[in-house]
Amino acid sequence: MCTGKCSRFVGLSLLPMALMCIIANILLMFPNGKTSYTSHITMQVWLMGGVVGGGLFVLCPAFAAVRAGGKGCCGEGCCGNRCRMLRTIFSSIFGALGGFYCVVVAGTALNDGPLCNNDAVNTDWAYHLKGLNTNYLTNSSSWGDCVEPPNIVLWNIVLFSILLGLGALEFLLCAIQIVNGLIGVVCGDCRKDGKNDD
Repeated sequence: MCTGKCSRFVGLSLLPMALMCIIANILLMFPNGKTSYTSHITMQVWLMGGVVGGGLFVLCPAFAAVRAGGKGCCGEGCCGNRCRMLRTIFSSIFGALGGFYCVVVAGTALNDGPLCNNDAVNTDWAYHLKGLNTNYLTNSSSWGDCVEPPNIVLWNIVLFSILLGLGALEFLLCAIQIVNGLIGVVCGDCRKDGKNDD
């Protein structure tokens, strides 16, 4: 596969992933889809692993990779795309860091569990699932310990799992693009004069 075609594939794959990370993080700001619980949001949501790490940090290498997959910079055929490939290396390093940050924040959030109230009468907001002897992720009977917001455990598990998976894929794709970019800088693009992927 051409380094340019591979670059375009990576870029077009990263774009929807970055947007999905941003959407998932924004949804986490509204527990159970309601604005009435926004004052009781976990610290991991405010760390913006999806918006900043998996989102904005990944959009830059996504656009750079798509651009590198297009027409050569200087119209020099096989060697014309080397400057764009060099740019994708540096931007993909930031993208990989963003994906890693997203994974760390989402993993920590899944480990700690949601911030919730275990009694509808009292206002005892805490990480009630964090100190359990069993893992709450595999023990759905413990989810009843969180009374408010309703369904907050499932809400957090689904959205943070999405962030965890997408962050890991983004990290992997950015690492692939770093290697692909290095090959593109050293060897050039295999496309012939007058051919591009636009």
